[in-house]
Amino acid sequence: MSGHSKWSSIKHKKGKADARRGKIFTKLIKEITIAARLGGGDPGGNPRLRQAIIVAKENNMPADNINRAIKKGTGELPGTSYEEVTYEGYGPGGVAVLIEALTDNKNRTLAEIRYLFSKSSGNLGDTNCVAWLFELKGLLIFDLGERDEEELLEKSLELEVDDFKVENGVVEIHTSTETFEEIKEKFKAMDIELTFAEITKIPKTTVQLEGKKAEQMLKLMEKFEEHDDVQAVYANFDIDEKIMEQLEEE
Repeated sequence: MSGHSKWSSIKHKKGKADARRGKIFTKLIKEITIAARLGGGDPGGNPRLRQAIIVAKENNMPADNINRAIKKGTGELPGTSYEEVTYEGYGPGGVAVLIEALTDNKNRTLAEIRYLFSKSSGNLGDTNCVAWLFELKGLLIFDLGERDEEELLEKSLELEVDDFKVENGVVEIHTSTETFEEIKEKFKAMDIELTFAEITKIPKTTVQLEGKKAEQMLKLMEKFEEHDDVQAVYANFDIDEKIMEQLEEE
């Protein structure tokens, strides 16, 4: 797996702890609210809202919370007005970083993101300086287990996945955004427990990191994801899986 995919898998495993702190719920409520505001409150005709609701349910968000967030977005209930903003820059070792945020104060958020970059030997860049390095894809990750790799590859090709990789017993599959939900459900029907399943931005190329720069990069990712306004952060680093797990445990 690429370093970013390894990070996604680790982040997903830590998700339950984050949910207990309320951070995931806060971010999901923001996403549901703005999705409803921009595309309407009917998930049947609003793909972004539909995806946000799916993720919310997977994180055990109560239906009442979801409905209130939708109504705030459609204006049926009062709520904070959020703006979508994107930040681009470079982390330790020249790693490309792309951040998507929802904020009610653009000046404050910009200053805070710039500070986090500078504190970790990185810097905020100009618009479109790194966005072209990422592609929007569906990402599925799960353990190979006792399954036959050749047979799984054949089934994946039948489903017309975009990419299929196996590394250290872990399967990584890329799909188009249009086929993501259908393919995800078909893998679930095979009794496959997905470690990670999400529409995300995958880097076209990666930057290998180790030592201090690897540690700085993972800490920077943590800081960005802990920021209340940040909805998603993508980066094209590649760090050896053992090093990554070791640093995550410290």
